[in-house]
Amino acid sequence: MLYKPSIIKLDGTTGAIFRRDHRKADGRLLSLYGYAPHEGRVLDELLRPETAPGELRRDPLRNTWAVYAPHRQSRTFLPSAANDPLAPARPGAAATEIPFEDFELAVFENRFPSLSPSAVSSGLSAWASAPANGQCEVVVFSKEPVGSLGSLSEARRVLLIEALIDRYKRLHDAGFAYVMPFENRGEQVGVTLPHPHGQIYAFPSVPEPQATADKAFRDGFNLVAEHASWGGRFDVTGDGSLIAFCPPFARFPYETWIMPKRLCAGPWDLNAEDVHSLARLLAEVPRRLDDLFGETMPYMMSFQAAPRDAGSHFQFTVQFFPVLRSAGRLKYLASVEQFTGVFTVDVVPETAAEILRAL
Repeated sequence: MLYKPSIIKLDGTTGAIFRRDHRKADGRLLSLYGYAPHEGRVLDELLRPETAPGELRRDPLRNTWAVYAPHRQSRTFLPSAANDPLAPARPGAAATEIPFEDFELAVFENRFPSLSPSAVSSGLSAWASAPANGQCEVVVFSKEPVGSLGSLSEARRVLLIEALIDRYKRLHDAGFAYVMPFENRGEQVGVTLPHPHGQIYAFPSVPEPQATADKAFRDGFNLVAEHASWGGRFDVTGDGSLIAFCPPFARFPYETWIMPKRLCAGPWDLNAEDVHSLARLLAEVPRRLDDLFGETMPYMMSFQAAPRDAGSHFQFTVQFFPVLRSAGRLKYLASVEQFTGVFTVDVVPETAAEILRAL
């Protein structure tokens, strides 16, 4: 019987895009996103190894949770180019996660997840508070083995945003309470696969920082109005109706946020012009951070959008946490910061904004 791929046409914010869903032999879902239908043949693919269920444990003194997933100790670590698990498949070559010779953008369930939709209570330790339910996905930006958000074309970054909007919808519809797309860049922040990629974590409940932010917005804090009151002093750059700025309460030197200049709960509330502006700023901010010290800036970046059950009061931001405080010098989270959560910042945000704005 002739295999017919499952291809769905999506009405994206900026126009039609296509999603091809492929179910791996181990049950994981892989979705290919593109501007044209993908109909390539399926080649060999990496499969998930047998793993023990992860578990959540609650710290009653901090009111925080930790995920215990020992199987992640065996995850792929800085592979050679020949063994890149995120590369497109090649006939006769080592199997990869993406069993197609060509693709634009790919999203698949992580082979070594911290959270799993199939996590169950059986087999948990006596110290577990709950199974580690949730979903972890990998977002592969490109088939090319090197690059970054800044080196992608604007069209590819637009496609990335459209794909993330679709992931938000699908994961919210699946019942997950909070969805966070993110990118780690640089070995200094723990990147183990050099191929350009990000991740998505879907949580069964809203983590404490996001729950605290949601409460602040519910109680009337308006970040757009607050930003307007700063008089441009903390602004770095802007594009259309979006602005990039160093918040006056930043915890990392040169911490930079992107935000619409109007109330917006998540990227699903953006219009076509906004999506293109966000795509440009997703390249502009890393480029300025790279120019800062004349070297690639390692950072942690996340989309901070409204939890599934939050109202329209939540303000969407994209937050970059750079980890260099000066050329060649990392910002370490030392004892005071680790034990109290009180950060010591070596560069005041208004100075950081002035320096980044001038680049």
